[in-house]
Order: sequence, then structure tokens, then C-alpha cells
Amino acid sequence: MNTKAAVKVLIPVVLGAAVFSAAVLADSYQYNNALQQKNGGAGGEAMNRTAPEFKNASVHDPSVIKAGDTFYVFGSHLAAAKTNDLVSWDLVATGVTAGNPLIPNVKEELKETLEWAQTNTLWAADVIQLADGRYYMYYNACKGDSPRSALGVAVADGIEGPYKDQGILLKSGMWGEPSEDGTVYDAKIHPNAVDPDVFFDKEGKLWMVYGSYSGGIFILKMDPATGKPLPGQGYGKKLLGGNHSRIEGPYIQYSPETDYYYLFLSYGGLDADGGYNIRTARSKAPDGPYVDAQGQDLIEAKADPALPLFDDRSVEPYGVKLMGSHLFPREEGAPGEGPANGYVSPGHNSTYYDDKTGKYFLIFHARFPDRGEHHEIRVHEMYMNAQGWPVAAPLRYAGDGAGNTGRLKKVTAQEAAGTYQLVNHGKDISAEIKESAAIELTKGGRITGAASGTFKLEDGGRAELTLDGTVYHGVFVTGWDEAQQKEVLTFSALSEQGTAVWGVRSGR
Repeated sequence: MNTKAAVKVLIPVVLGAAVFSAAVLADSYQYNNALQQKNGGAGGEAMNRTAPEFKNASVHDPSVIKAGDTFYVFGSHLAAAKTNDLVSWDLVATGVTAGNPLIPNVKEELKETLEWAQTNTLWAADVIQLADGRYYMYYNACKGDSPRSALGVAVADGIEGPYKDQGILLKSGMWGEPSEDGTVYDAKIHPNAVDPDVFFDKEGKLWMVYGSYSGGIFILKMDPATGKPLPGQGYGKKLLGGNHSRIEGPYIQYSPETDYYYLFLSYGGLDADGGYNIRTARSKAPDGPYVDAQGQDLIEAKADPALPLFDDRSVEPYGVKLMGSHLFPREEGAPGEGPANGYVSPGHNSTYYDDKTGKYFLIFHARFPDRGEHHEIRVHEMYMNAQGWPVAAPLRYAGDGAGNTGRLKKVTAQEAAGTYQLVNHGKDISAEIKESAAIELTKGGRITGAASGTFKLEDGGRAELTLDGTVYHGVFVTGWDEAQQKEVLTFSALSEQGTAVWGVRSGR
């Protein structure tokens, strides 16, 4: 069952396609030809796939929805993009200006919201289709240096608009005045009314999870007929956060495979040196409680009010960290220039579950090593490990024509053996870019190099790895390596402490 009702699938976009010169393509051919001669087995050889034609786009805070055969993502600054294959993106709209087709004359249409928030732009939007066939856009605006925000809904007959405002649903940041729950607003305990995600649970009930920093992440029961909160809830039920902890961008995905709801979150700050990272926790109910791999209830994840603002140390032990800033350096002799594969401050994700194929997709924006604040949409496939936790593929989704052609397949020890670049994402919230280091997997199931231990291959492509005494459960999958310009074997796994490790087969 797709709890986004086959309609909730937004995805950020940044225009631009990778262009390879004839010289780089020649280098790539020579490099891969050498690797074919050097490496044997399915894991090491070049697999003669056609290179995917990526077309990138910039949509910050992408939220995904599928309409017909097309995926859309909606994000901040009234930006949206679309794709048919999750590989090649086209920008639909961007900018809070009169020419934006999503909400024409937006500054007049959303005048009350922009004036309340004392801003001229909009934050992370979310779109869902309800039973009346119309599309509901949950827009929001925030002052930025305070949680003075407004969150409302606009409706359109078509997904690309035009959307007409239906009014503000929630306000925050009313210093010294009664808040939505009747008490005087307190930014340490009340939410910032931004970053909505509206979704259906497995029973068909409608919910909205939202929040950023301030008093934490909250969830509301919604009226599926109007798309508005049911009365008498105030700000709703708190799930986690508070005391200005840097946690935001909530997104909830139900998995029929595990019968869990997964709450995805971004910890840290979104800029290149902010330490943004993607985490998750799970629950049997949409409104919690949500726990991590260690069994910790995330309601305890909040900053210490006795410490300075944005106390990361108090919250970083909580949640399963799926991905943070990392870098797989370009190997000597590989085609191209600069860093190979890696992200800086990846986050504010949405997800999509395809109930026909059983595939999970993680959609987020990312910055990049040595590229400042430039950001683009990225899509990675996810898989459930043996403990029922999602693990993200180390390499971006390249479409069914260039790998990721089916569900997990068991690999042999001989196929898995070889040199890998290993990244350990850790549990910290920091600007550090985790750089990969070389390890060797032997045919006998041992691991040597920068980390030592063992690996065991299990049914269905799953695997258990022990690295420096810590056990990780995950998967072996193929992925398209843009640096090597070929399909390679990779692994992704999680520890019971909630840390992720990634491995990418190298050309060594």
C-alpha cells in the first residue's frame, strides 16, 4: 500500500546536465578497459551498461508526489520540478514572483501569510491529492531569524496549478500572545509552523506532520474532506524535539513490508557547514511513539535548555543516521576532475514507495564538496535490512537501464570479494566531510584494511558485516559509479547503534 495514495511524491530539482568531453570519454574507456582486464567476477568487471543521462535541477526541500506517470517535487521558494524516470529533471517553476505558474500573483494571493511572517519568500511546500481529485498545496512562510511563521493550504484542479489560497491553518511566533493551543507562545515548547508533510496512514486517515527547530516536531489529525486540521487540537501531538534543537523537515512513510511508519528527519543546519544529515525512527502508529534502532523514544531528543541555543550534542545520539556529508575521492587514473562522488549537508528528504515494484526511493537536496551553497535534487534507492530498517544505496539512482534493475539478489563471496572504498557516517552532527578509506573483502569472508572484521552473505542480497567489532546489517546492490563510468557492486548497512556504513567497489 502506498500511503501517499499514489499521489504524494515531490522531488527537488536543479537544472543542468553532466556533459563529458571527448577526452574524458576516451579516458573513461581506457580506464574501464584496464579495470576489465584487472578485475574478475561480477563485482569487479565493467558491466557494459549504457551510461545514464542525468539532468539535474535545483529544488530545495523537495517533497515528492506522483501524478499519472510523472513524479513532481515541490520545495522552498515556490519551486517545483518533474520527471518520468527519477533521473532526468525539468524545472516547472521557481521564485515567489508574479510570473510563477503555481500561484500567479502570489504576493497578493498569499499577502496575509507573507505579512505575518515578515518575509517575501516561501519555505518547504508539500502537495497531496485528496478524494475530490484536486491537489492541495501546503505552503508556509517564516521570518527566518525567529519562528514567526504561517502555514496554509491552496487548491488546484491540476498539479501544476494555478493554486488558489484556502487560508492560513496555523501560526507561530506570536511573542507574548496566546498561541494555537490557548497558552502564551513559547518558542522552546511550541512548534515553528513550517515544513509540512501531509499523508494517509494505512487505514486511510489523513495526517500532517510538521515543525522545525523551536519546540519540535508535531503531528495533527486532518479532515480528508477539507484538507484542514480537525478542530480542537491546537498544535497537535508532539513527537520529538524542543528547546530549539536543530531538527526539521519531518516526513512519514508507511512500509507494508515491515508494517512500520518511518519518520524521516533532518538534523543540523542546512548550509554547507551546518552538518545537515538524514535520520529516521519508526513506530507502529502514525502518531508515535517513534523509536530508533537502540529503542530510544525520540520524545527524549531535545536540546538542554541550560546550554546555548542549538545544542546538537544532546540530540545527536537519537535517531538512525542514514546519511551525512561524505566523499569518495576520485581514484588515480579515473576520468574527470575534482571530487568523485559525495555530498555536503544532504537533507530535507521525502520518500516514495512503489507498491507495484516494492521499491523505496529517498529524494532529497544535497550540496557538494568544493561547490559552496549550490544544491541539486538527488534520488537514492532504499532497501530494508534484516532488522526492518531502511538503508540507502551509496550511489544515486540511475534508472532501470543502468543498474537497480530489480529487487535484491544474492551475491557469492567470490563476486563480493575485492577492494571497496568505505564511508562510516557516524552519529555526529558536524561540518566534517567523512572521507572514504580502502578496505578489502576476501573470498574467505574476511575484511582487512582501514577497518577489519568479517562479512556473511545472506538470502535475498542481505549481508552481515562486522567492522572493528561493530555488527552492521545491510545489503549488497549494484549502482552506477559516475566517477568510474560503470556499474559496480556496493554495500549499505546499519549498526544497532544507528550508524550507517557504505562501501563502493573500486578499480584497484
